Amino acid sequence: MASTLDLTPRTPTARGVGSNADTMPVYDYTAAGSALLRATRPDYFGWLDHVRAAAGCTRPIRLAGQILTVDASTGRVLDQRHTDGMPDAAIYTACGNRRATVCPSCARTYQQDAYQLLRAGLVGGKGVPETVSRHPAVFATFTAPSFGPVHNRVVKRHTCTNRKRCDCRAEPCHARRTTDAAGLCPHGRPAVCWARHEPGDAVLGRPLCLDCYDHDHQVVWNLFSGELWHRTKQAAERWLAKLARRRGIPRVEVVTASGKTRKVAPVRLSPGKVAELQARGAVHFHAIARLDGVDGQDPEAIVPPPAGFTVDDLVDALRHAAAHITFHTPSHPDRPDGWRIGWGEQVDLRPITTGGDGEVTDGMVAGYLAKYATKSTEATGHTSTRLTADSVADYADPDGDHTARLIDACWRIGRPTGTPVPLSERPRDHHPTPGFVDRWECPDCGTRTRYAACPTCVAQRQAALDAQPANPTSASPYARLRRWAHMLGYGGHFLTKARRYSITFQLLRDTRVAYRRHEHHQDQGDEHKSSELRVVDHLDDDTTLIVGTLTFAGVGWHTTGDALLANTAAALARERRSVGREELAHETGSTLAGSTPVAA
Repeated sequence: MASTLDLTPRTPTARGVGSNADTMPVYDYTAAGSALLRATRPDYFGWLDHVRAAAGCTRPIRLAGQILTVDASTGRVLDQRHTDGMPDAAIYTACGNRRATVCPSCARTYQQDAYQLLRAGLVGGKGVPETVSRHPAVFATFTAPSFGPVHNRVVKRHTCTNRKRCDCRAEPCHARRTTDAAGLCPHGRPAVCWARHEPGDAVLGRPLCLDCYDHDHQVVWNLFSGELWHRTKQAAERWLAKLARRRGIPRVEVVTASGKTRKVAPVRLSPGKVAELQARGAVHFHAIARLDGVDGQDPEAIVPPPAGFTVDDLVDALRHAAAHITFHTPSHPDRPDGWRIGWGEQVDLRPITTGGDGEVTDGMVAGYLAKYATKSTEATGHTSTRLTADSVADYADPDGDHTARLIDACWRIGRPTGTPVPLSERPRDHHPTPGFVDRWECPDCGTRTRYAACPTCVAQRQAALDAQPANPTSASPYARLRRWAHMLGYGGHFLTKARRYSITFQLLRDTRVAYRRHEHHQDQGDEHKSSELRVVDHLDDDTTLIVGTLTFAGVGWHTTGDALLANTAAALARERRSVGREELAHETGSTLAGSTPVAA
């Protein structure tokens, strides 16, 4: 047997070193080895520049095809490129996923866009008038009601400076007297908890008794929480309209799109909200509510509210709406009277100040909401994709833990609830064998059967339909629970806003694309005044069109080494931007926007 001792110990980087064994190492079996092979290629820097748009993305999308630059006036092809001549024969584009657990890089971009979108609605800019900084605005938190006692951590008085690393002494979890001398619930489990839980305790949000907890009510509340928010907003606007009428402020006449004139209230709400799933799996909303006026000549304009309206009026309107808006869901076979939907007792309303001073500022609120826009069900300990009839058994269990029971409740309540027609009332055919037809072959799967419908295809289609969107005109409103079982019943967007509140994500993405397209030419414009650069400067005009015939070629990087190099380059770029922002903030004497979160 040959020895594997190195010929030159302790000098592995010298020329000619190695082991005297005949087996050659295969470097590309590891991430570092494949990254080394990529970095030693002559086209490495070209590849790195080619993947810059998707660098840092966990699972980029690869596109293949042809890109044409066409003169819009003549139709002449000015430039023609094919992905076969590009590195890896593909174009890399970021996945754009907002969830930090799926793709941290894309989620960071989404969080930054969300911050700019939310803050622009408070201080103006990016197309929003700067006069909005003088509008009354409130940071509101609406929580779900109690569906049963859970382990929690309550600190009545904070002495820490950073809530993310809070080490304050908490109150006992459930230190209360019970009528039972043994302190047990009806199922024989402890109904009290004297522990002072730490911030990272795994039992936080878990019920004291799983059998006492109303899992059905919670998933139904998650399903109808969007409707509850909509009704709360309407109730607050009605309160403000009545207040304006009592103060003698007349209604405003506006002209509709059909040319008719109607009178509307002189004030309206322009909110933006973020949904957050708590550790117990219930949704609660953090919202920015801004009070606007109405311009009869231009109903779409953002104008200040009438004189006399203050932030206290907005707080009173939201508090009144949260306390009085309740409704019952439609009837369900498991609950003929439906479930009651309303807000919990913990409703927090804080005025927002602009200018950087105050307890709750615009930057703090925007940063706090943008942080939650990239989260999903991570706080509950459950992460999965959309569930089907084949995969739901891996997560749902009526006798399992808290999350498993919530998923089971979604799938059970969302089952088809239509009443089947009795056999005696069904129409009978005149075939010699009732219920059968002449033998035929299914064109999809080739099954030969005498049933009117192919039993193989019907079973597959039914399993797929269980997770499809429900038809609101024919299906039960609870059918959406199966589609959103992986979200514990909540099927709404995690970041929504009123149309007049601020700008859109699409505008921010288009602006970023335009900037990246021209950033290199801005540096070269003063040094080079060639005709080629002048053509590029006018790409925004309607003179050229970019026509791409691209098809999906795959997801992810080719090798782990490519992912290592791309993510490293993206991390270094983010670090440079972060250091630049800190230096700029230090020079201007300000703090980084959104650096200090608001306590929940």
